[in-house]
Amino acid sequence: MEKKKKGEDKNMGKVAIYPGSFDPITYGHIDIVERSLEIFDKVIIAIAENADKRSLFSVQERLQMVKTIFKDTPNVLADNFKGLLVDYVAKTNAKVIIRGLRATSDFEYEFHMASMNRSLNTHLDTLFMMTSKDYFFVSSRTIKEVARLGGGVEGLVPDLVVRRLKEKFKLPVKKKKQISWDD
Repeated sequence: MEKKKKGEDKNMGKVAIYPGSFDPITYGHIDIVERSLEIFDKVIIAIAENADKRSLFSVQERLQMVKTIFKDTPNVLADNFKGLLVDYVAKTNAKVIIRGLRATSDFEYEFHMASMNRSLNTHLDTLFMMTSKDYFFVSSRTIKEVARLGGGVEGLVPDLVVRRLKEKFKLPVKKKKQISWDD
């Protein structure tokens, strides 16, 4: 009988959880998911329900966007959870949490959380991945702020997210105006 490797099941393979608020999902998040799939057989994007955090998009809206974005990637699952991440992880086959890092300030917070999670579940590891240099400055908070003020976030989030942000903030869809010397 073949021994199962840590975090592996014969039906699912190696599974990792990528938790977060994803309010909204950005290309930085997508980059982390795609790179995680080079290491893990399945990645579960676990959208946290946090009543203390004022979200722009409801959990169901975020879940729908993530499912749509990854609809052609069968080894990416989207789910949501309430409460402790370690309790959610226990309900899955995962033994690894994926966390993206943009800066050293992210590391301090994430290291603290990883240490707490490890103290709650000694079989749980956290894998930190540096965000791609193309998205190092991108955060969901910044995306929302720029979009709210009418700035363009194209190229930083999928087109679906751009449209949903414009709907939320009741912004017109701008058509590019050709500027000439006669204007």
